[in-house]
Formats: sequence, structure tokens, C-alpha cells
Amino acid sequence: MMRARGLARLARSGYARGQWVYSSLGSGESAPLLLEHSSHFRNPLQSSREVLGCRVIYSWVSNAISTVGQQVQLQSSSAVEEQVDPFSLVADELSILADRLRSMVVAEVPKLASAAEYFFKLGVEGKRFRPTVLLLMATALDLPIQRQISEAAVNTLSSELRTRQQCIAEITEMIHVASLLHDDVLDDADTRRGIGSLNYVMGNKLAVLAGDFLLSRACVALASLKNTEVVSLLAKVVEHLVTGETMQMTTTSDQRCSMEYYMEKTYYKTASLISNSCKAIALLAGQTADVSNLAFEYGKNLGLAFQLIDDVLDFTGTSTSLGKGSLSDIRHGIVTAPILFAIEEFPELRLIVNQGFEKSSNVDRRTRELAAKHASLASAAIDALPENEDEVVQRSRRALVELTHLVITRTK
Repeated sequence: MMRARGLARLARSGYARGQWVYSSLGSGESAPLLLEHSSHFRNPLQSSREVLGCRVIYSWVSNAISTVGQQVQLQSSSAVEEQVDPFSLVADELSILADRLRSMVVAEVPKLASAAEYFFKLGVEGKRFRPTVLLLMATALDLPIQRQISEAAVNTLSSELRTRQQCIAEITEMIHVASLLHDDVLDDADTRRGIGSLNYVMGNKLAVLAGDFLLSRACVALASLKNTEVVSLLAKVVEHLVTGETMQMTTTSDQRCSMEYYMEKTYYKTASLISNSCKAIALLAGQTADVSNLAFEYGKNLGLAFQLIDDVLDFTGTSTSLGKGSLSDIRHGIVTAPILFAIEEFPELRLIVNQGFEKSSNVDRRTRELAAKHASLASAAIDALPENEDEVVQRSRRALVELTHLVITRTK
């Protein structure tokens, strides 16, 4: 029954609006894309391939929605709702989380300690996007405890659960920062978050060791949860990060110009961490498989939308606005969605893509449209969650929907 109500709300919310819900994958048949897929893809990006479909899907433009922002905002089932700032809702917890992270990365060797805490220091810790998503998801999936126990016992159980879910947020951030340290070494980056990258400041060897150290700390924290399913999920994330980076380094000529290959790599490198962490939050809360899968779908599509916009900004932004070198992907031969769409429209670009672009061109529109589709799917997943009248829960769900809008309208 919950699934039926959830899918009905998906239809009402606009999930089924427009031909992009259906894909023609070469078999001559079309199949609807529903959120009731398994929490892991039949292969890594199957449901996103169904969003992408064939070339006609790439050029989809909604007839009903004229702007990216409107598309996502219309996903909410409520007519008029209080606007919420996702980051302010969890600001106090993020502050505590930042302090805990700094204490968790202390090392016995001073040089390693200095390297490990490099991006956890005040002023350069970033917006904590992933922990924000996870803390909001934890509240959005909150269920009342039905057992006949005292109020004090209920509060204790709720507090213990929240602590475990906060631990997931901390683990996720450590894995994320470790991946940044390793990526900067592989990409020869010299800036990150507006300052010199760790490899540029302290050298490649120490940057690699600092990333390894953060992963080891994340593993220790993960083991403390004593939940084998959650451990398996986040261990798979680390495997995916390595897989995605290897895919990026070892592409053939055809793969480099394949949108499907790009989206699969993007899932591994970016969306896997967010999606599996969201699912871990649901599992710790004792949620059903259906709800856990909805949490996964939200994180997956939010992560894909985030990376698509990140690639647009890399293509069109400036080093000052991004806090890192613009066009750095292109200079390193990494082909992203804006370039793939440009190649599709102008096949002659395939001959010069390895040489990089001196100037950015107006090729970001279709990438933004694709990002908007994934943001819309993420929003629909939240709308499909079981109904809950608790205002705190509803506010967190609105905040998660608002994040889908912020992700695709950001400028840095």
C-alpha cells in the first residue's frame, strides 16, 4: 500500500510528465522508469540510462516547464510552502560535526596530522554539502517509536539513533575529502576550495598518505556501528571511487566520447557516495526496503545533478568563482557532459577535443537540462516517501527538495 500511494504521488508531482520518463533502448519497446528498482542498479547506471535513453532524450525540453528552477520547485505536492534554508536547519549539528571531524583526524606524526586536517580547518571546510544531505535525510525518515516504553527511554533511543546517523555523516565527509586529496594528485591540481591543494603545498606523497589515513579513520568509525549491511554499502562506495577514477584514466577513444560511459563514471565518482550514504541512514533507522530505496534514489539523482552542474561550471566558470582551476578537466583530457553535447552537435570537435578549448562555448544548456531531470527525479523520490504529519519531518523533506533546486542553480 505504501508503494502504491508513493507512486501515485510521484505521478501527481510530475514524475510522469513528459516523454523523458520513457526510454527507447534499442529494443523497439519503451518502459516506464519507476523508483521501485533495486537499490543497486542492474548494472551501475541502468536507471540513469533510462533517463538518458537515446539521442532524442538528450535534447528533451519540457513543454510544461520553462526554466530549470521552476521544474524542480513544481515537484512539491503542496501548493504553497514555507521556504527553508537546508543548511541553516542543521547548522548546529554541522558545527558539532566539524569539531568531531577535526578530533578524529589527529595523527601521532605531526606532518601527517597537519596534512590530514588540511581541509577540516576553519575557513576551508566547505559547505559540508554531503553531511547536510544526510542529516536532513535522517530527520525526513524519522518514525515515531511505537513500543510501550517510557518517554525517557524513547528519548534515549532517539538520541542513540541520531548519534549513529551523525557518524554516517562524518564517515561520508572523510571519504569525500580523501577522494579529493587523491583526485588532486592524479589531476595535478594546484588549487582547491580557494587555496593551494594539499599536493601543491605538501607534495604528492604526503597528499596520498593523508587520503589513505582519512580512509582508515572512516573505516574505524564505520566498524563501530556494528551493522554489516551499512559497512558493506560504504565499503562498496570506496570501490566505486577507485573504479570511477580508473575509468577516467583508462578510457578508449570511443568511451571518452560516450555519454553513457560518462554517466556511469559520474555515478561511481560522485553519486555512489551520496546515494549509498542516504540508504545507510535509512537502514540505521530501521526503514523498509522501499523507503531505503527511495533514499538511495534521492541521493543518486542529486549526486548526478550536482556533478553535471559542476562540469558545466568547470567549462564556463572562472578560477576565482570556482576556487579551483577552470577548464582543468578539459586540459587533462577529461571529457564531461558539456563537451559530449558539443561533440554531438558538432562532430568535428571530436578531432580537436584532445587539444582542449581556448574559450568556453555556449554548450551548457543541454547539460543543465539533463541535470534538471535528475534533480526532478530526486525531488520526486522525497515526495514518494510515506506520509508523515510531523512538522519537523515535513520541513526536512522540503529542505531536501530545496537542495535539488540549489544544486542546479548554483554558480560556484
